[in-house]
Amino acid sequence: MSFTSGPPQTTQQYVLDHLRRAILTGRLAPGSPIRQDALAEQLGVSRVPLREALKILEGEGQVIYRPRRGYMVAELALEDFLEVYRLRQILEEEAVRRAIDKMTDEDIERLEEAHEDVVAAAKSGEIIAMATANRRFHFTLIDAAGMARLCKFLNILWDATDVYRSLYYGQESNRERVDREHRGIIEAVRARDADALVQRLDDHRTGTVGAFSEFLARRDS
Repeated sequence: MSFTSGPPQTTQQYVLDHLRRAILTGRLAPGSPIRQDALAEQLGVSRVPLREALKILEGEGQVIYRPRRGYMVAELALEDFLEVYRLRQILEEEAVRRAIDKMTDEDIERLEEAHEDVVAAAKSGEIIAMATANRRFHFTLIDAAGMARLCKFLNILWDATDVYRSLYYGQESNRERVDREHRGIIEAVRARDADALVQRLDDHRTGTVGAFSEFLARRDS
């Protein structure tokens, strides 16, 4: 997930950014149809860049195409969601165990700066800014492992659950928990304690899984 800053370079990127924001903020909720004609008119673009943007999002797993129904925002079944987070647990543990001894003081500063941005966005209720900074926080750790293929796989897994992120960040108690848990992660990194870092990341994911699982179970009941 990435957003451009400043004027968009292309119409496709403009449309893509609009769709990403709509999905992340919940304006386009999981399962909702994407009305291409209405959206193209709203954005003042043709159907061509819109279709191109939708194909990109389809490749990321954020939208799906149904014959005779068109595109809709992806929904995850509970078992799919749990599978994504289990895979994240396995791959992120491998990444951070390799990364922790490689991280420089500059890497740790970037980690802290990303967390400060998360907190600032949470206080102002800016869900997109919070999600963007949160992803930068976690991938500062992951990227430090220097494992490009693993990083690519993890980006795909993160993309798959972006459609539900606004539900989690929309609750103040969850935003406060993110702040607290990120501080614990930073402490473990500073101590170069790989076991503590893995445990704190596991705890961090567990809270998210619990909140999402409750929502998905209610939705599917």
